[in-house]
Amino acid sequence: MADVIIDNVEKTFFDKENKSSFTVFKDITTEIKSGEFVSLLGPSGCGKSTLLNIIAGLEQPTNGIINVGTKKVKEPGPDRGVVFQESALMPWLTVLDNVMFGLRKKMKKEEAKERAKYFLKLVHLSKFIDSYPHELSGGMKQRVSIARTLALDPDILLMDEPFGALDEQTRSMLHKEVQYIWEKTQKTIVFVTHNIRESILLSDRIVLMGTRPGRIVEIFDVPLDRPRKPSSKQFGELEERIQQKLAREIEKVMREEMGDDYNSKKGALLYHSDRNMGNNI
Repeated sequence: MADVIIDNVEKTFFDKENKSSFTVFKDITTEIKSGEFVSLLGPSGCGKSTLLNIIAGLEQPTNGIINVGTKKVKEPGPDRGVVFQESALMPWLTVLDNVMFGLRKKMKKEEAKERAKYFLKLVHLSKFIDSYPHELSGGMKQRVSIARTLALDPDILLMDEPFGALDEQTRSMLHKEVQYIWEKTQKTIVFVTHNIRESILLSDRIVLMGTRPGRIVEIFDVPLDRPRKPSSKQFGELEERIQQKLAREIEKVMREEMGDDYNSKKGALLYHSDRNMGNNI
């Protein structure tokens, strides 16, 4: 287990044909402790997923470095596992075979089978090991994806809006699943989300990112006992603090895009009670 150290990271995309460039984010510096649950929160376009991909080694920063422990991240590695918004299961394989797929080069078939069964049990899918992906709900598919990643035993679990496409009831159930898995395995989790309430429910700390270009606006500690209750006074106060910070960031974008047509009263309608900053932007 090792800390993730993000040091002055910038990501700029260059368009050689039009001789232009676009900086997604810059000056990103923070540290994620081993065993910590940290959410990256912010509006669309602030670079949350791009930063996660750089931690995963799927993309390279334009400037700055990311270390896992003392090792610089240059490419994907077995110490980091990624769960994407889409489960990306292989439709011709059963649930069990999907989870076993990445294990077969590492261990004997029977050992891989037992390991896959253990993690499917951890996500409460033991009864569906012989099912195919098309027979599963969206939430069940995501649980298979999580089990498949956990079976590879990464130190760090990187989750890119894994519940963004799910209905509220399924999302609520999976919040409990992820908290249980985190407490059971003590893995480091970096979780990308648009949803303020989701980030407070799950995280030890919340890294709030702003836009144009992306940067860290503030890092919020979440000193609330688990399981957390959205109805509690402390939860509501933290939610409101984060909401106000995010609202200012979105207002900057709206003013830039709309100019004199921007109306703060209309802008207020963008902010929903679920505190999901992915809506309408």
